[in-house]
Amino acid sequence: MDLGLRNKVAIVSASSAGLGKATALTFAQEGARVVINGRQAESLRQTADEIRRQTGAEIEEVVGDVAVPADCRRLVEAAVERFGRIDAMVTNAGGPPAKRFEDVTNEDWDSAYHLTLGSVISLVRSALPHLRQTRGAVTAIGSYVVKQPDPVMTLSNTFRTGVVALLKTLSEELAGEGVRFNHVGPGLIMTNRQVHLTEVQSQREGISYEEALAGREASVPLGRFGDPQEFARVVVFLCSDAAAYVTGQTILVDGGLYKGLM
Repeated sequence: MDLGLRNKVAIVSASSAGLGKATALTFAQEGARVVINGRQAESLRQTADEIRRQTGAEIEEVVGDVAVPADCRRLVEAAVERFGRIDAMVTNAGGPPAKRFEDVTNEDWDSAYHLTLGSVISLVRSALPHLRQTRGAVTAIGSYVVKQPDPVMTLSNTFRTGVVALLKTLSEELAGEGVRFNHVGPGLIMTNRQVHLTEVQSQREGISYEEALAGREASVPLGRFGDPQEFARVVVFLCSDAAAYVTGQTILVDGGLYKGLM
């Protein structure tokens, strides 16, 4: 299937590693020109060089923190300055800390808002004039917790659900202008985030890391952790012309982890 992404321009925030990096690589493999972003200049440069070597794609790297609105604006401005347009934007950010409600501080609430929900607001605000011109698409990387909250993920449960509500609202507001908004929720995809969450579980339950990892893997009906590239292909598809009739949706890439019907 031709996704129609050749020479299109895609922004992927927080893309120096993990799911964001896999998504940026997949866009590049489809022939898109990609703008990547991260807080550390050296790791971002290494990612850009790696993607260029593998795909030959044009890559623009923009250092910045998506929790800071000015950095979000600068990311969008850099994309337009380099490539002249924006066809797709993938909003992504590192996850907030795993804590139960009574362990969450006021500072935790504030920082998690800016990282998880505020970053999406800032990125969409900045990119929307350009997405209107191209009838583009926004896909947010979130989590399966928007459908099945995790009791130790209070901050993620709260703010990622807010992202879904925002995108659903925007999908109706902007449908007449051809701008689409979707959300993809990863389940247990093997990234550094899952390593951290497994460490938190092992400490909380007083078991070894290996035991915690095996238990988490066994909870997935497909019997394994997902690969970042398996996740990224769904995100890129939703940003492409091949998904032109899909908007306002939450799609889980979780190996069957979520047990609900809807």
